Amino acid sequence: MKIGNKEFKYKKDALNYFKAILNSYEPTEIVNEKDFNDLVGLIEIRPDKDEKFGCGIETIHVIEVRYKTKCFELIRKDGSKEVFSYRSSITGQSKPTVKFSKACRETISDDLRNVKLAYFKKFSTKGQVRCQETGELCKWEELNVDHRQPNTFSVIVDRFIEVYRINIRAVEYVEIMDGVHNFSNVELAENFRNYHKEKANLRLVMKGKNLSRPHQARINRQQKDLTID
Repeated sequence: MKIGNKEFKYKKDALNYFKAILNSYEPTEIVNEKDFNDLVGLIEIRPDKDEKFGCGIETIHVIEVRYKTKCFELIRKDGSKEVFSYRSSITGQSKPTVKFSKACRETISDDLRNVKLAYFKKFSTKGQVRCQETGELCKWEELNVDHRQPNTFSVIVDRFIEVYRINIRAVEYVEIMDGVHNFSNVELAENFRNYHKEKANLRLVMKGKNLSRPHQARINRQQKDLTID
């Protein structure tokens, strides 16, 4: 693919190139002229390029958002600002179902993090807690908050769409960081948070651990399940 005056054999090469640019800057730093031109070339391949450019781009800098994630933010000549995703610029927009699911996960990200924090606060010993599946002691970064079957995260999202009769192609989003979107409709976000809170049976398990054992497929909550306050 051709981006500005550069050609990439594979999309992954382009992704790695722009990821390296992003990682070469600290938050609040303005990109240099060469990187600015490369990023402008990246924006030019987007279908919404006219909206992104607006009255013209003055500068592009790197900002830090939630959980110390970095992303690009453009500043237009009229002072308006907007984050943009190098990933979605290269790979294209996600399918409606994928984008909706990602926004759902972003909506409950703080809830899941709070569940993990509460578990560590209650059970940690020297910064480690036991995996609820294997019993092994693990550090924070070694554990995921997992949705126990049958109410996996994808099942909860699918049922939410059905129950609330949502036309996912009509849903509007706000990009809050590089490739991460929130629902524009606050009520929709709150409805999903409440629905997820009611349906989710959660466990802290080692990353990559398969939780598909028969005794874990019962829908009733078990004593070990974690819930959202």
